[in-house]
Amino acid sequence: MKLLMVCLGNICRSPLAEGILKQKAAAAGLNWTVDSAGTTAHCVGQQPHSLSQKVAKLHGIDIGGQQCRQFRKEDMDHYDHIYVMDADNYAEVKRIAANKWDAGKVSLLLNALYPGQQREVPDPWYGAEQGYHEVFELIDKACDRIVAQHKNKTGLLGADA
Repeated sequence: MKLLMVCLGNICRSPLAEGILKQKAAAAGLNWTVDSAGTTAHCVGQQPHSLSQKVAKLHGIDIGGQQCRQFRKEDMDHYDHIYVMDADNYAEVKRIAANKWDAGKVSLLLNALYPGQQREVPDPWYGAEQGYHEVFELIDKACDRIVAQHKNKTGLLGADA
C-alpha cells in the first residue's frame, strides 16, 4: 500500500505523519510506502521544521532525512490513499490534481479517528512548542487507527496491501 500525507508546506504536520505512520507500519509488519508533500512550494528541498524534528525524536522517530516537496497531480495515480491535514489542503489537492482527481482516494487524516466529522489537524507553524506536541498526539492516534483498520480488513498482521 502506498500512502501520502499532505499539509500546506510539508514542513510541520505531514512530515510528522509520514514518520509516525512509517514507524507504526514497520512495527506491524506492513510493507507500506509512506511519503509526504505540501500543497505549496514555499519549503521545497528543506528539512522538516526543527520543532517537528524535536518532537518526533522525543518519540524515537527521526524525520531529519526528509525533504519537503510539493504535491503533484501525478501523485493521484501513484498513491492508494492521500491523507490531508485540513480542508484547505483537501481543496488544494483537488485543484492541483485537476483531471486526475479521485475523491475516493483523499480524506482528512482525523476522519480515521472521527469518521465524517471533518476534523482538522491544526497547523502549529506560528505557535509554541506545545502545539507540536499536541499535533503529534493527534496524528499518532490517527495513525494507530489506520494501521488497526488495515489489520482488521486483512485479518493478517503481516499482510501486504
